[in-house]
Amino acid sequence: MNGTGGSPGAREQLAGLVFATLLLDPDMTIVEANPASEEMLGRSAHRMIGRPLFEVVRIDDSRVTAHSREDAAPLVARGVAIRAGERERRVNLSMSPLSSHPGWRVVTLSDAGQEEMGEEARASRLSAPAVLAHEIKNPLAAIRGAGQLIARKLDERDRPLADLIATEVARIASLIDRMQRLGARGAEPNFPLNLHEAIRRAIGTVRGGGLRGVEIIEEFDPSLPPVMGNEEALEQVVINLLANARDACAGEDGAQITVKTRYVSGLIYNAIRPGRSVRLPIELTVSDNGPGIDPELFDHVFEPFVSSKKSGQGLGLALVRRLVHDMDGRIAHERDAKAGCTHFRIHLPVAKQG
Repeated sequence: MNGTGGSPGAREQLAGLVFATLLLDPDMTIVEANPASEEMLGRSAHRMIGRPLFEVVRIDDSRVTAHSREDAAPLVARGVAIRAGERERRVNLSMSPLSSHPGWRVVTLSDAGQEEMGEEARASRLSAPAVLAHEIKNPLAAIRGAGQLIARKLDERDRPLADLIATEVARIASLIDRMQRLGARGAEPNFPLNLHEAIRRAIGTVRGGGLRGVEIIEEFDPSLPPVMGNEEALEQVVINLLANARDACAGEDGAQITVKTRYVSGLIYNAIRPGRSVRLPIELTVSDNGPGIDPELFDHVFEPFVSSKKSGQGLGLALVRRLVHDMDGRIAHERDAKAGCTHFRIHLPVAKQG
């Protein structure tokens, strides 16, 4: 059936899939490529069809390439590193033989996304910082009080020592507050909000802290509908991403941060939650033209206490992921080596009508 005036045909079904899907002939040549594959691999179907799979997608896993020689064997692989053009990312890959057509296979690719840590695993990982924060807070309050008492009795020349105590206590208290937010189980309620207003407030906050010669470029889609989220949390997410991008590219020639929004037409991202699927068509991207993330940290930047900064605490991006997740969104990052840019992409749901 061609799908006209009846149920959708095979091509329409392929186009409607949310995962990147490729149809391969017995020679491993791409015969069909859906819109999601165009988005993920950064090239049009016209440029992929007729080319061998491993010319379009470089897969640095010998097990996958070896498996491709076994026509009848299905494959499911998680967290596989691929390169498409200059794009590098990790994906979940499946290769399914078509019993009705020997040698033909369907390949699906979905972003392994640095968001896919299970809820139970993530909760257990975050529980330790939360417990530690609780245990530190009481003695910290005593240190603060003792410092204030000492300061009243010190000579003027010794006051800087008391100020140092107060400053360090405040710094530790701030760190603990962030740890507790990270480990908190409850999420703030979400409401319809204007994405661009939240972004501009966040940009204003970062400008107030100094851009260190970095230019911020806005590329907003003015037609975007309201998103579903928490206004304060979203501003904090953007502030953290902008601050990281500023730090990453400051000092570079022509240092730039680009903040881009768009509606992902023809493609729907899904965030799977227990018992439900959430459509995430609103995309917010924060990009910088800095040197990129240390390859050793690339797959771990959203984990607590992972940082490439000398004075970094490694909680900023962990908190970002938690806040995005609480808004039913998802976040991932990628490096575009050809353009010399690092992209952090957030996908959020549209606010419910009525």
